[in-house]
Amino acid sequence: MSTDTIIGLIALATLFAAEGWLPAYAGRERRLRHGANNLGLAAVSAVAGALTVPLLVLSVTTAAAQGIGLCHVLDLGWPACALLTFLLFDGWMYVWHRANHEIPFLWRFHRVHHSDPAMDSTTALRFHPGEILLSGVANGLVLMALGMSLSMLVLYKSVMVLVILFHHSNLAVPARLDARLRALIVPPSMHRVHHSEIRAETDANYGTVFSFWDRLFGTFRLRDDPQAIRFGIGTYDDAAWQRPLHLLRLPLEPIRRPPAGEGAIPAAEAEP
Repeated sequence: MSTDTIIGLIALATLFAAEGWLPAYAGRERRLRHGANNLGLAAVSAVAGALTVPLLVLSVTTAAAQGIGLCHVLDLGWPACALLTFLLFDGWMYVWHRANHEIPFLWRFHRVHHSDPAMDSTTALRFHPGEILLSGVANGLVLMALGMSLSMLVLYKSVMVLVILFHHSNLAVPARLDARLRALIVPPSMHRVHHSEIRAETDANYGTVFSFWDRLFGTFRLRDDPQAIRFGIGTYDDAAWQRPLHLLRLPLEPIRRPPAGEGAIPAAEAEP
């Protein structure tokens, strides 16, 4: 079991317990069933993820052997390369995430993640195996282009899993702390807007670890009434569609998505 997986399991168990004690959205029923559905799908996706590991290893070893990729071309030492590739790989994650919203074929798979009507820490792991396979292939190419080593990738994934579990969680976070975190990383206030069923909000806040990508590319958005956010995609949100077998089938179903501006709520003013 890899380091990032161990870190993720510990963080998931901790956050899931904390959500029951100090929830941001109270009155959640059937938390265990909801979590079991999400983790059931995650188990299938983990198998798909394992299938991509040889490709990632091949990308890294090929780049090292051939001296290709940014780190090898610039002959950067480990600290500088680790810092640069951590930043650039997170930038790539922003690009990939945004593409999953803007390209209809990719959205068919990614909407499985967004169709959760009760977002919590288990939602962070709710991805269709098709999306995992596609991202694995794309990540392999990016790893080669960056000259990123496996240890650097594990470092990024270890930090990433902590941040995504946190910003998907139903944990009540003090507003002042959330705002301070928002200066650097993506906190719950940003990502809850991203999981709104209103398309203008869903198509915003694409950042994975760092929040400044959304400010840089004009996709930053907040709500001043977070308790009013309705999670999901506005369809495929009944109990039957939350079962793993139905979620696996969802990419084959028609895309029912409103125009980008439909139902939009004026965004809260973004801080500089």
